[in-house]
Amino acid sequence: MTAQTHVPSLLTRAGAVSALTLAAVGGTLLAPGAAPEAQAVTSHATKALSIAASKKGAPYRYGSAGPTRFDCSGLTLYAYKKAGKSLPRTAQQQYNQSRHITASSRQKGDLVFFHSGGRVYHVGIYAGDGRIWHSPKTGSWVKLDRIWSSKVYYGRVR
Repeated sequence: MTAQTHVPSLLTRAGAVSALTLAAVGGTLLAPGAAPEAQAVTSHATKALSIAASKKGAPYRYGSAGPTRFDCSGLTLYAYKKAGKSLPRTAQQQYNQSRHITASSRQKGDLVFFHSGGRVYHVGIYAGDGRIWHSPKTGSWVKLDRIWSSKVYYGRVR
């Protein structure tokens, strides 16, 4: 049998779509029997990443948390809320509530916090490959950008 004949028998239509969606945002599929906590974190993070990416082009507006306009923490709040997790409103509050992780352990869907002088001033969602989805500033929009600073912290939504 060819791989083409195996796929329909292994995946339902919904499962195939889910697998394709995960592939499109760079997600991973967990093996059966994976730890429930790891599966839940990966599932929420992957979903939040996908939701943030779906808002590409939405205009920035200070104090907005969607569904059509966002500031930085409004985008992360909205994406994680739609993925089934609650976050506080500001970037600093989101940093305070997240589980702090190292750059080497970051995963797609983790939060990336930009800081200066001990204060967190911006947040985005890690998309892999040194990039984030974020809503950067007035006159801009939700977009995928490279992480431009070394002054970042990483956090995982609990």
